Order: sequence, then C-alpha cells, then structure tokens
Amino acid sequence: MSVKIEDRPIEQVREQVIDQLIYNYSHGVISVEAFERRLDDAMATNDNKALMALVEDLTLDTDQQYKAQKHSQFTPHYGAQHGGDAEPLKLRSILGSSERSGQWVVPQNIYIENYMGSINLDFTDAIFTHQHVTIYVNCYFGSEEIYVPEHVNVVSKMFCILGSFENKTVSLNKRQGPTIHIEGKTVLGSVEVKVKRTIKEKFISFANDLKTQLGMNGKHY
Repeated sequence: MSVKIEDRPIEQVREQVIDQLIYNYSHGVISVEAFERRLDDAMATNDNKALMALVEDLTLDTDQQYKAQKHSQFTPHYGAQHGGDAEPLKLRSILGSSERSGQWVVPQNIYIENYMGSINLDFTDAIFTHQHVTIYVNCYFGSEEIYVPEHVNVVSKMFCILGSFENKTVSLNKRQGPTIHIEGKTVLGSVEVKVKRTIKEKFISFANDLKTQLGMNGKHY
C-alpha cells in the first residue's frame, strides 16, 4: 500500500515533480512558458498536494535514460585517480587578484592568503577526489568569492573582525556530495560563497539540452 501523498517527505515529492516537468517539457508536451511557471511554483510551494497538482495533467513519466542523464549532470565530478598525494593549493593576493577556475583537480587542503586584494575560487567544473576538502582563509582588507556547485555542502568556521562571511548556497537534497570546510578569519574583509548558476538555471539548461537531443534524434512524442 503506497504512502499518502501528504505524508511523503516534501523534498522527495518536489524532486519527483520537477523531474516530470523537465521530462514533459523536453518532449514538447508543455510550452517553455508553462514549464518555467510551473517550475517556479514547484520550487516555492511546501505543500505536497499543490506540488502534485502541477503535474496531474502530464502523462509522460521519466525513464532510465533520463535518470542516467540527470545523475551525470547533477552529481559531483569525481576523478578516477586517487587525490591523496596531491599538493595543497595555495592562492595569494597582495594588492592584486588571483583566480582558480575551469576544470581542475581539488586537493584536500587549500590555503588562501589575501592582503587588500581579491581572490576568485571556482569549484563549478572542478574534479573532486576527496569527500572532505578544507579551505584555510586569512583575509585582511580583501574580498573573496568562492563558487560551488549546488550538490556540494559547505561548513563554515570563519571568525570575522569587522568583516563578513556569507553563504548563499542553496539547500537541496545533496545526497553524498562532497563537503567543503572553510576555516580561518577575515579582518575588514569579505568572503562570499555562492553558486555560479542558480538551481533554476541549471534545471532549465538541463531541460533544454534534453529537448535539443530529442530534436536531433528526430524523436517525436
């Protein structure tokens, strides 16, 4: 006997509904306007019945191919190699700027020294080889932006003296995603952690990619 919809975990129901919206949109069942409107509603509501009402007129259900593509898109990039011997990453900025971005292998420890400068550390396309990564921060009169994918957990132990630390990452079902620990201090400076693309933008991009693939393959539903 199945569990009543109102008794199911809200995030589980939300994920199911968003999957069905993406799948039906990518197969041309609903328009882009309807898809984005319903997606906004799905992300905003905390009522299971209201969530299910968003897809009650959609007949197509996700298949194994969709689940595999979603898993590839929304799970962490893990390298096949063992990262235990990787050298720590050290970023230093003194009255200047420093950046690490693109596809790079993340070591277990990262050290940031920032003196009246700016540092950009981007994990969006990075390859993780450790479940736990620690960033050690010393920021004096500087600014730092740290971009993380939506599946990565962030834990902060920052100490701020007339400075600020802000975590703008989203709260999602992150499963077994890696955890980034941020430790250290900022004095008259700022450290901001955020995602480069919102989760809505990621969903729309994924849905459009699927729609393009289906069009290229000449499939019609």
